[in-house]
Amino acid sequence: FLLTAPVLFTLGALLLVVTYPFDRDRRLLHSLVCRWCYGLWLHASPGWRTRIEGRERIPPGPCVMVVNHQSAADILAVMGLFHPYKFVAKASLFSLPLVGWMMTLLAYVPIVRGSSTAMNQLLDPCRRWLRRGMPVLIFPEGTYSKGGQLLPFKRGAFQLALEEHVPVVPVVVEGTPGLLDGDGPWMSPTASIRVRVLPALPPESFGPDSQALATQVRTLFEQTLAKTG
Repeated sequence: FLLTAPVLFTLGALLLVVTYPFDRDRRLLHSLVCRWCYGLWLHASPGWRTRIEGRERIPPGPCVMVVNHQSAADILAVMGLFHPYKFVAKASLFSLPLVGWMMTLLAYVPIVRGSSTAMNQLLDPCRRWLRRGMPVLIFPEGTYSKGGQLLPFKRGAFQLALEEHVPVVPVVVEGTPGLLDGDGPWMSPTASIRVRVLPALPPESFGPDSQALATQVRTLFEQTLAKTG
């Protein structure tokens, strides 16, 4: 990472300068970062195995992708979807050298956890991206779960889908704590990671209550993880 991250940032900055006039959504930059993070960093060790299943289930156009959260490696894993999206992340990450700078170039969405304005920090920029046709990707637990147990899902992602009348796409990630526990820093020489895109939930199937929708989707995650746990 220390050797290659400066190269990625330099290439990304140059690509943004060249493509910005015709790619204001930064889709090409996002594609570069996805292929670099997933193809290089997540396959840096021959002992690391990653499977991505169901990419074809992601609908075209705007949607809210929701992902369970167990480790910082989840971010690398979902890059393997090779699909454009704006990632919602805690604001402190944007201040990190290289990583945070690149997230700023990508126009990802920062959010301050626990603040009184957290919901608006999430909803307002995500609404704008969805209305431009860009999916958003959110970890509805808000932080890492431990031992494979799901935390309660916050309702923000689901309120967003309800208000904007876009599909919810559940993405189940497994095995990332075997590579990196939480924020690390120590990484295991062997790991088996699986990323599965479940069938999208169309907005016609939603009820009027965002918390009820959050509970419904969390139950779907529980059932999916239980089948492989």
